[in-house]
Amino acid sequence: MVIQEGIFSCPGAAVGHSGGAHLNTGCTAVILDQASNYSAYVGGGAASVRQVSALFAGHSVSVADGFMVCGGSAFGLDACGGGLKALEEAGRGTAVGRMVVPALPSAAVFDLGIGKVRPDFDMGYAAVLDANPDDEREGRVGAGSGCTVGKVAGIDRAMWGGVGVATAKWPNGLHVAALVVVNAFGNIIDPKTGQTVAGARDLTKPGAFISAEASLIDGFMARMTGMNTTIGIVITNAKLSGSECYRAATLASAGFTHAIRPCWTGYDGDIVFLGATGAIASDSHQVGVGANAVLQRAIVRAAIAANLDGSLPTV
Repeated sequence: MVIQEGIFSCPGAAVGHSGGAHLNTGCTAVILDQASNYSAYVGGGAASVRQVSALFAGHSVSVADGFMVCGGSAFGLDACGGGLKALEEAGRGTAVGRMVVPALPSAAVFDLGIGKVRPDFDMGYAAVLDANPDDEREGRVGAGSGCTVGKVAGIDRAMWGGVGVATAKWPNGLHVAALVVVNAFGNIIDPKTGQTVAGARDLTKPGAFISAEASLIDGFMARMTGMNTTIGIVITNAKLSGSECYRAATLASAGFTHAIRPCWTGYDGDIVFLGATGAIASDSHQVGVGANAVLQRAIVRAAIAANLDGSLPTV
């Protein structure tokens, strides 16, 4: 397995963004060429989702035409309607009489207060139309535009979060591509070095960080509950069933624990979506462990790219 950082590369998948840093919010879409098996692992305690059939056992819809992440918390999920409209116009979805009904599992991140704009129908529509298999944008783009990290001591000490991507490839043609929208309560740690790359800043020591984990252990936390969420979208060209996608998503989710400390808190709405387009023979463990690795790198890249200009979030 070879990991390529800074690219999202899986045959049959494309990435699109709308909104941007000038709005402090936006939408990100990952669109598949064909409806594919998928599942989702929800690790956080504050998830905000729409049309995620995989969360309901026995649901008659078991495939996805794509995935969407939007800012704006629950309000931003209005954007998903625009994404569905764009897919419908392209003839995508399950045939119901003369109509088609697309499946676009979606989740929201909380960026309210950072900006004054909420993603809407038009923004969701634009994100789907923007989808490009060669898109490599990272940082404060799309749904990552208003994201922040390291909020244990409040937004005044936080830093920007954003979008990051990475891909794993095997000699037999297997791809596992990860896109992550990082809006974490915790700090971002580079697992390769053990160093904090973004998080709660220690204002008494330039360049130093407050340990979010130690703060929670000591019983200290600013009132930032419900204002966090990291969403991972993993696409593979492996052939997996829905239940195998769930197992792979579960394995992949452990990547969050290596790069975000702490993660999966009751203040985060963390989710990992995993879709499998079905071209290459593989198994859930190979895909899941590979996805774990690329999610780690994508999270680190998101935090680094979002903070390159040296600006800081304010409310």
